[in-house]
Amino acid sequence: MSLHDDAVLVLKGYEGQPELRELYLDHLATHPDGMYKPCGAGHLTSSALVVDPSRGRVLLTLHKKLGMWLQMGGHCEEGDPTVEAAALREAAEESGIAGLTLLPGGPVRLDRHPIPAPCHWHLDVQYAALAPADGVARISEESLDLRWFAYDEVAAVADASVVRLVEGTLARL
Repeated sequence: MSLHDDAVLVLKGYEGQPELRELYLDHLATHPDGMYKPCGAGHLTSSALVVDPSRGRVLLTLHKKLGMWLQMGGHCEEGDPTVEAAALREAAEESGIAGLTLLPGGPVRLDRHPIPAPCHWHLDVQYAALAPADGVARISEESLDLRWFAYDEVAAVADASVVRLVEGTLARL
């Protein structure tokens, strides 16, 4: 199965945000290349909020290009077998934490946001990843900083999309 086909199945199984889900599905139906960065109309991305439930905290990265505190995530790559695998790969690469596992139940949220041309849109499929108790975070070259925040600290440092992702994750936990 292709990554495109996997994304369609994941989205068809996602029960939240029906209007946005349909927009994602329409995008994929119209753009066979809609999984990857070269698609000028926009493309799917995959991300994961790294969570340490035992300590009541989330790991955010200070994005190098955007200068914003965000969850780990990014572009799907040709070698990614699934959207989940892309989210887990991105989370591991950007957090440096080995042994992350995705929270069961599929995506936590979807988030569509504009980006500068030539691409125009990111259609992000957002997961939550559980950090192992002994996990050690290490800053990647894509990040200016990497920091753990208590759940109630996120709204003071991150934008509304990250706050909604934290809320959705906590509801799932």
